[in-house]
Amino acid sequence: MSTVKTSAATASAPRRPLGRDFGKLWTAAAFSNLADGIGRTAVPLVAVTLTQDPLAISVIGALAFVPWLVFGLPAGMIVDRVDRRYIMATANILRGGAAVWLAVLGTTGSLTLWALFVATLLFGFGETLFDNATNAIIPSVVRRDQLDRANGWLQAAQVTIDNFIATPIGGVLFAVSLALPLWTGSAGYLVPVILALLLPLSAARGMAKATDAGSRPRPVSTREALRYLVGHRYLRSMVLFTALIGCSLSFAQAATVLYLLGPLGVPVAAIGFVTAGIGAMALAGSLVASRLVDRFGRGEVMFVAILVSGVMIALTGLAPNVWTAVAAFAVSAGAVSIWNVPWGSLRQQIVPAPIFGRVLGVSRTLTWGLFPVAALLGGWVARIDLRVPFLIGGAIIVVTTLVAARLIVRGTREAVAASETEHAEAGGETAR
Repeated sequence: MSTVKTSAATASAPRRPLGRDFGKLWTAAAFSNLADGIGRTAVPLVAVTLTQDPLAISVIGALAFVPWLVFGLPAGMIVDRVDRRYIMATANILRGGAAVWLAVLGTTGSLTLWALFVATLLFGFGETLFDNATNAIIPSVVRRDQLDRANGWLQAAQVTIDNFIATPIGGVLFAVSLALPLWTGSAGYLVPVILALLLPLSAARGMAKATDAGSRPRPVSTREALRYLVGHRYLRSMVLFTALIGCSLSFAQAATVLYLLGPLGVPVAAIGFVTAGIGAMALAGSLVASRLVDRFGRGEVMFVAILVSGVMIALTGLAPNVWTAVAAFAVSAGAVSIWNVPWGSLRQQIVPAPIFGRVLGVSRTLTWGLFPVAALLGGWVARIDLRVPFLIGGAIIVVTTLVAARLIVRGTREAVAASETEHAEAGGETAR
C-alpha cells in the first residue's frame, strides 16, 4: 500500500527543471544527432553513385556497427580515465574531420568507395566515444530522481532529429550537390565541441575512486570494472538479456525495406512517410516513459514494454495488409523506446561513476556489436520468406521476456532498492 502511495505522490509532485547544464548536454547531443543523421542519409546515397553492387552498399551499414564490437570496451575505459568533456569534443572533431575529408574528395571528384568505408569507421569510432561520454555525464548534471526524464528527453531528441529532420535535410542537400550534406554535417559537429567544453567540472570525471582510508583517490582498473559487472548478478543477467533482445530485433528488421516494398506494396516515394510514422511512435514512447515509470514502477514498465514489442514484431510478419503491418511495427518501436529510458537510467543509478564507462562499453559491445551478425542472419533467412524474420524474432523476444519476467520485475525492484541504500550510505559518509 505504501508503495502505491509513494508512486502516486511522485507522479503528482511538480517536476523541477532539468537545469542549464543538462540543456547544454542535450543541445550538444541534438546537434551531434543532426550531423549523424545527415551523414547516415548522405553516405549511402553517395555510395550508389560509385557502385551498383548490393554487397558493397551493405558493407557500409555493417561497418557502422563494427566500432561498437571492437572499440566499445576501450571507449568505456577512455571515458572512465579522461575528462569526459574533452572526450565529447575530441570525438566530434574526429567525426567532423572525416566529414570534411569526404566533402573535399567529393568536391574535387576524387571520392572512392574505399574512402567511404574508412570514413564510416571513423564516424563509428567517434560515436562510441561521444555516446559513452554523454551517458556517463548525465548523472553528474541532473539529480537521481530526474534520470528517467533526462534520458527520455535525450532519446526523444535522437528519434525526432533522425526521423523527421536529418533524413529529409540530407536528401534535399544531396539533390543539390553531392558534397553539400557532407559540408553541412561537418559544421553540425562543431557546435557540440563548444558546448562540451562549457559543461561544469562535475561532468569531467568519475575517473577515480576513494581509498578505504578516504585520503588520496586511486585509479580504478579495467579488471576491477569487469569484475564488478561479472559479480553483479542482476546487471550481468540484464546485459545478456538485452543482448539477446537487441539481436532478435536486428534479426527481425533485417529486410524491413524489402518487406515494405514487396509483399506490402508500399510505393518507393511513400517509404519516408512510413518511416516518419514509425518514428512518431518511438518519439511518443520516449516522452511518456518517465511518467509510466512514476505511475507503475520501473520493472513493471520494462517488462510490459519489451513483451509488447515482441508481440508487435511478430504481428508485423502476420499482418494481412500494409496498414496493420505499419501500425504493429510502429507500436513495437514505441515500446522499445519506453524500455530504453528506464533501462538507461537504471544503469546510471546502479553502476558507480568511476567504472560506468567501461560497464556501458561492455554492454554495448555485446548488443550493438552483434547487430551486424544478427542482421546478416536475418537477411539470409528472409530469402525463404520476407515475413519469417519477423515471426522468428518476435517469438524469441516474447519467450525470452516471459522466462526473464522475475528478473525484470522483481530483480529490478531489488536492484533499485539496493542502489538507493548504497547512495544514502555514501551520502552519509560524505556528510561525516
